Amino acid sequence: MAFTAADVKKLREMTNVGMMDCKKALTASDGDMDKAIEWLREKGLAAAAKKSGRIAAEGAVCAIVENGVGAIVEVNCETDFAAQSDKFMTFVQDVAKAVVVSAPADLDGLLASPYPGSGKTVGEMIPEKVLVIGENLKVRRFARYDTGVTVPYIHMGGRIGVLVNMELEGIAPEAVTELGKDLCMQAAAMNPTFCDKSDVDQATLEKEKEIQMALALNENAQSARPKPQNIIEKMVMGRMGKYYEENCLMQMEFVKEKGVPVEKHVAEVAKSLGGKITVKSFVRYERGEGIEKKQENFAEEVAAQMNMK
Repeated sequence: MAFTAADVKKLREMTNVGMMDCKKALTASDGDMDKAIEWLREKGLAAAAKKSGRIAAEGAVCAIVENGVGAIVEVNCETDFAAQSDKFMTFVQDVAKAVVVSAPADLDGLLASPYPGSGKTVGEMIPEKVLVIGENLKVRRFARYDTGVTVPYIHMGGRIGVLVNMELEGIAPEAVTELGKDLCMQAAAMNPTFCDKSDVDQATLEKEKEIQMALALNENAQSARPKPQNIIEKMVMGRMGKYYEENCLMQMEFVKEKGVPVEKHVAEVAKSLGGKITVKSFVRYERGEGIEKKQENFAEEVAAQMNMK
């Protein structure tokens, strides 16, 4: 029975085994999916296959810059204990290096990229690392900057990672390292949704205006001295300014200088250096965000194990 590339991909998703091994398994089993899984288990990949269904919500974020190229990745495992191991952290760093070197277009492209220092791909290396580390592993997401100047930052050993990308005119890259770190730390601490207010899409703006207008009208209806419509509209516009201050990195108050927006601080640094600095973008990853974690009851787990004996 023949098999397709889609079958190989499906087997990989089912077992967490590398693409080449999945292809070999399907070839050896004449395209039969169940027999292919058995073949993989017989070849010593059973542990990786069994662990692939477990929830991986811990892990680490790694942000690096090599040869002017910035990369940030999130790799998940099952426990914080494994996430702190040297073997896991080395794997995460190697995945980030693969992003730098291979410039993958998407996650499938990253999994198909060469794994540093080996003859295998990142995807083929995952089941090997599962066996060594002893937990399910998932390469979840990544981003890459290959233009401008990029500064990386890692917070709390990989709980949060940030890349800030800047465009410079008349300024040496090494002169903005401190500024870049400050911006990364600001993004890590305040978790802005956008880089600049100009990045806020129209749909988000309209929704926020709708919310603020409803709040203002409700307040006005309960007021002893109701305001005219034009005043309410001005109130809404003022609140939109507050929205930018709370959600846009460049419009936030700079954490190191009270009362000064980040954009003003950046402009002052650029002026002192005799050039121009444009903060183009940033990426902030926090490990496990958005992943529903399995709630474990340790007492029940122990009791269940005792009953099995």
